[in-house]
Amino acid sequence: MPMQLWALSAEKMEFRAYEVEDPGEGQVQVKSEYAAAKHGTEMSAVKGYGNHRGPRDRELRVFMGAEKTDSPQPIRVGNMFVGTVTALGNGVSEFSEGDRVLGYGPFREVHTVDASRCWKMPEGLLWQSAVCLDPADFAMCAVRDGHVRIGDAVAVFGMGAIGLMAVQFAKLSGAEPVIAVDPLANRREAATVSGADLVLDPTACDAGVEIKMATEKRGADVAIDYSGSVHALQAALRGVAFGGIVVAGAYPGPYGPGLDLGAEAHMNRPVLIFSRAASDPNREHPRWDEKRIYATAWRLIVEGKLSGDHIVSPVVDFEALVQAYPKIAKDPGSNIKLGATF
Repeated sequence: MPMQLWALSAEKMEFRAYEVEDPGEGQVQVKSEYAAAKHGTEMSAVKGYGNHRGPRDRELRVFMGAEKTDSPQPIRVGNMFVGTVTALGNGVSEFSEGDRVLGYGPFREVHTVDASRCWKMPEGLLWQSAVCLDPADFAMCAVRDGHVRIGDAVAVFGMGAIGLMAVQFAKLSGAEPVIAVDPLANRREAATVSGADLVLDPTACDAGVEIKMATEKRGADVAIDYSGSVHALQAALRGVAFGGIVVAGAYPGPYGPGLDLGAEAHMNRPVLIFSRAASDPNREHPRWDEKRIYATAWRLIVEGKLSGDHIVSPVVDFEALVQAYPKIAKDPGSNIKLGATF
């Protein structure tokens, strides 16, 4: 029987066998070749650092609050996969058996998924770039929400997969300079490959001041945070220009001490925007929605204007995920976006 990876905790993983479902109406069955995790989102579930917020009332659009609870276990982990279509459900006309596709799903050997949530892999496209469609959708939305324009100075905090994609989108938008900020050496190196003009280690400098000095003392026109760190958000508020834009794209737990909204934030009056690609209606509804964001990001990936080759790291055999996955939590300096081969 095929196997699937489950997280029993942030430190312990387990493979479990499962029954493969036949594809139903509008579905395809796909045998996995490659796959990748989505670190931030999966860690919020595995670690459970948002559980205290309680259930979300969809009508009121508020979290109702509750006593902090342990993270529900076990949890399926993994985000996107590339594989070969092995069976088609009724009504599927856009794919054929033998096609290679990108789709959403956890680390598992065989998937049965909706064809509408799959993308056909063109010849020659690197799988590492394909599985970066998500985070590319969130990065693209953040750059658009920040109204990045030609000539803008842009600072991006947090060089995980979304931040690295945001650097690439900012460059495509004509921003200069694009400044990347991250305390981890491997992620700063990836930011340079992604096209960042200046890379800062916030543990070795005052990032807000350095951003000002790199922009003729004006500051960044747009600062984008995908680190989820209170210190990064504070540095963004310090480094953004008077009247500039700070985009908060991360989904962190509650911030601890360190956020001062009475200092530069009060004096320089930046606009604070919260960005989330999956929240429709989009700010530019009806012209833009999540579907159009996906289509645009996928086109740019297929055209080679966005790359994930240097982002998906490390890449391990499927069987090695039990040992490799816990390093996302305990050794982030050893990885950026964990990938697996089948």
